[in-house]
Amino acid sequence: MSLGDEGQTRTRLPEGGGDVYGGARRGGRSSSRSLITVVGVVVLLIAAIAFANRGGDDSSSSTGSGDKPKTSPTSASGTKPVRTKAGGIPTGYAHDDQGAQSAAANYSVALGSGDMFNTASRHDIVNTVYAPDVAATRQSDLDSAYSSEKFLTNIGLDKDGRAPNGQTFVSRVVPVGTKVTASSTNAATVDVWYTSLFGLSGDNSTNPVTESWYTTTYQLKWINNDWKVADFQQKDGPVPVGRDQKASTADDMTKAVEEYGGFTYAR
Repeated sequence: MSLGDEGQTRTRLPEGGGDVYGGARRGGRSSSRSLITVVGVVVLLIAAIAFANRGGDDSSSSTGSGDKPKTSPTSASGTKPVRTKAGGIPTGYAHDDQGAQSAAANYSVALGSGDMFNTASRHDIVNTVYAPDVAATRQSDLDSAYSSEKFLTNIGLDKDGRAPNGQTFVSRVVPVGTKVTASSTNAATVDVWYTSLFGLSGDNSTNPVTESWYTTTYQLKWINNDWKVADFQQKDGPVPVGRDQKASTADDMTKAVEEYGGFTYAR
């Protein structure tokens, strides 16, 4: 991955002459380009869905009294983030800025997970995290996007969203920090900065797992005693400079994904 003409970050391949996930080293550049293109398609696709459903009404992006946006560090507070779970997704957040940040972080994890590529689990996620008045529309749009065989083929999955035998599909969001940029009694705008792992680990994978960095801005509404997503916008970065580290083998990556679970996030 190059950083313009002034510098370059490098990822060293596994030692011992092995290939990255079974792919030839010589083809590594084209494989990287292919994966970047695929991830770009995913990001643009989701962003396009969000944009297409804004309905031309930007009022939700300016919640609050118009004062200078409030920001705060994502530091530990000792407050329990949630009271309950729905389908494995943390729910039941506090009716305050901290609760909104916790909701945005945990909803990011759900919406960026591999479960979004399965119809039944995707419906559960959408119905849990989205506001009722937009859930049906979001579900229809996401069904069209995630059920596209061309789209699934491009990222190496079959028509049912399953990885090839011997490979593990990885789609995981890891929040780094959150901040509230606007809020009122029943609405909040929350930025979530996170890194995303995406790709296929396993022998002969042509789309090895890579990381990307994004910031998603969530428009949240307080509905039925909980925070729900009304809308969102996503942008690249901030992106840190990568270190010169050796890329893990397919086996190591697969084991890590299978053995390390995610967290419930809180302010």
